[in-house]
Amino acid sequence: MRVSVRRLALYPLFAAQRSGALQSPFLHQISPRSRTLFSETGVWEKDYRTETRRKVEGWWHPRIMAQWRKDVLNPMGWDAFGLPAENAAIERGLDPEDWTKSNIQSMREQLDTLGLCFNWDREVTTCLPDYYRWTQYLFIKLFEAGLAYQKEAVVNWDPVDQTVLADEQVDENGHSWRSGALVEQKLLTQWFIKTTNYAKPLLDALQDLPEWYGVKAMQANWIGECTGCYFDFKLKVNGKETGETLSAYSSSPETVYGAAYLAILPSHRLLHGSSSVRSALQEAFQPGRDSLTDITAHNLFTGREVPLVISHKETFDDYLDTVVGVPDCNEEDLSVARALNLSWASVLKTREDGTQTLINSEEFSGLTRDQAFNSITQKAKEQKVGGYLTSSKLRDWLISRQRYWGTPIPVVHCGSCGPVAVPEEELPVTLPKLPSITGKGASPLEAAHDWVNCKCPRCKGPARRETDTMDTFVDSAWYYFRYTDPHNAYRPFERHLADHWLPVDVYIGGKEHAVMHLYYARFLCHFCKDQGLVGHREPFRKLLVQGLIKGQTFKLAGSGQYLKREEINFTGTCCVQLEGVTWEKMSKSKHNGLDPQDVVQQYGVDTVRLYILYAAPPEQDILWNAKTDALAGVLRWQSRLWQLVTKLRAARQLGDVPNPRLLKKKELAEAKKIWENKNYAIQEVTTHFTEDFLFNAAISRLMGLTNTLSVIRLLQHSVEFEEALAALVMMTAPMAPHLASELWAGCPILQHEGDVLQQSWPTVDPEYLEVPDFVELSVLINNKSCGMVTVPVQVSKDTSRVQQLVLESPVGQKFLRERSIKRAILSPRTALINFLVDE
Repeated sequence: MRVSVRRLALYPLFAAQRSGALQSPFLHQISPRSRTLFSETGVWEKDYRTETRRKVEGWWHPRIMAQWRKDVLNPMGWDAFGLPAENAAIERGLDPEDWTKSNIQSMREQLDTLGLCFNWDREVTTCLPDYYRWTQYLFIKLFEAGLAYQKEAVVNWDPVDQTVLADEQVDENGHSWRSGALVEQKLLTQWFIKTTNYAKPLLDALQDLPEWYGVKAMQANWIGECTGCYFDFKLKVNGKETGETLSAYSSSPETVYGAAYLAILPSHRLLHGSSSVRSALQEAFQPGRDSLTDITAHNLFTGREVPLVISHKETFDDYLDTVVGVPDCNEEDLSVARALNLSWASVLKTREDGTQTLINSEEFSGLTRDQAFNSITQKAKEQKVGGYLTSSKLRDWLISRQRYWGTPIPVVHCGSCGPVAVPEEELPVTLPKLPSITGKGASPLEAAHDWVNCKCPRCKGPARRETDTMDTFVDSAWYYFRYTDPHNAYRPFERHLADHWLPVDVYIGGKEHAVMHLYYARFLCHFCKDQGLVGHREPFRKLLVQGLIKGQTFKLAGSGQYLKREEINFTGTCCVQLEGVTWEKMSKSKHNGLDPQDVVQQYGVDTVRLYILYAAPPEQDILWNAKTDALAGVLRWQSRLWQLVTKLRAARQLGDVPNPRLLKKKELAEAKKIWENKNYAIQEVTTHFTEDFLFNAAISRLMGLTNTLSVIRLLQHSVEFEEALAALVMMTAPMAPHLASELWAGCPILQHEGDVLQQSWPTVDPEYLEVPDFVELSVLINNKSCGMVTVPVQVSKDTSRVQQLVLESPVGQKFLRERSIKRAILSPRTALINFLVDE
């Protein structure tokens, strides 16, 4: 349909991991005996049979794909890096690049067979250098801004996939989100992105977004209450700087001048890693008690030094491992400071009215705690020594991955200069070709010696490339930008194009991305706004959460092994004992998937599309069962649509034309009913398409309009019938474009310029929107009509008020006064109330 405003509908990138190239179901031989097709021959078939359906779809599919050029950006991309593709390639002894590209081609063909109109000229693929060059560019921008950094940390290790996972990729039971393995803890040097600096803006911006099916609450809970911040400290041993910087969390930043000590946990990386202060910490550590060390921490904000303490506690709040101890605002901190005989400055004074103000806090003295909170955190941010509001539960985004198939991190390590970003003009840093990949042990890139050994871009001395690759979520955190300018060879995208198309009008994704893709994408958009790359902070306006199409699975009792359906004897004589029969997300490993080509060939493209849309609201899962009523229902509906056009063609071929003068009083009333139903359907379907995305309800409403046109006879003589049929075909077109295109071409009264997909979306007649003050309701008793009652429009949808007004009316007094009413049913669609009474 043509639209008057721009739209950007965005789908998460597809994972390119499917195999098997598909043949289009439309590439079939047409024998001389094949039945005719109106669009091709000018001969109309009376029935919409399987053979006719295939010919209709075969004829219209390439034409629809060729003419689809609306002011709508509906892009497609491939999230093509990552573990699944690499593991699958290893299992088959293939190169991940070759494997991935073949799968992309296969899936592209599958999507085409479903008649999905994507902007293929804007296609992006994350594993191609022309894309990940700009992923590396954005990483360097983060690095230059101090938001990408490397540190030693205790991390989540997946023993199956042999790689590190971000906190978001570990489920509540401690298992990997992808492999399902129990995650281990390892101390490794890793790359992080400082998302905590954006915690408060990301949390606050959620308030301005529409409700996202619970996703907003999930993100808010993940971020937590941003009531504290980190401050940076330089560590010293015996008064000498060690070069170590430590960030410590303060739950009361306004009292930072009253700090008495810094506390770390016994599990802290400084005690167990390669830190220069490790030996001093280990020497001072006394298990089971707070241990005062000889190490001091210089607060880069206050300029004051405090001692470093190893806490006796195993955990602090949430994920914290380093905290600032301020005795003035915490009883536990006060107890520790007294026990260790530490000194500190009191920084709080209570006025007579109970208000607390600051003292001994330099220029912030005299401010209330709220005033000081804002002033101190703001100044710390300006000095780049902390101050960014965040929660105690949120940690920075860990992006290092120890595998081959991913975007190389564009950094070289120099013995003299430290980590140095690869210059922009040398991007992309491409992956080297490796003779073999095992996925075990160290990063496979370590074996590419000619690639690893390089020169430092700064001093030109010997250096080594970073061999960790980026988490694939870095690739997918910005792809919506690239869709707006996919072929730009000079920058990731032009700002004027991004500002034209973005924010995305409709984002379609799953709840599983609430604290991963959606969170990372929001962070990167906020960052790009601060860099002046775009003019907006939020990447997505409306979110549509889609469910899954699930297939039936069969598990072997005991082992939990998944069995194929053909391995099971359903006659009752099976000797195999099943653990259970369930419905799960379709997967090759669970043997519950199906080939789209097989389904399309059996039922047709339009039928499959309609079934998926009609079987459930988009946010609900669909249990794939071809024997359900939903599939049979959409097949019947297509035939009924065909019959409506067939009957109208027959009437017009006999010379009948719309002539309201031929309609009698009853038929004129029926024509008005058609007009009302048409406008009601346009109103409802438009809302379902543009607001709530209840496509199943939209199809139900179109089925209702089809019923109205089917049961009313002789109305082919009315203009209302023709207009309603035209609107019906046009509203069907987005969901069943092949059928609608043929109906439009074959209907003599629908000879508007262009095909159905080139028509403007139908609109409600203005007079239909002129709401009267009163409405006439038909009163039925036990499904038998007994009269009419006039009620105010304002209460016409209120069952109890309408019932009361009917009982007070002459009709009610005559027929209902002496009868016991079991139930009153007020129709939501027509002006009718039905009383069920005892006979």
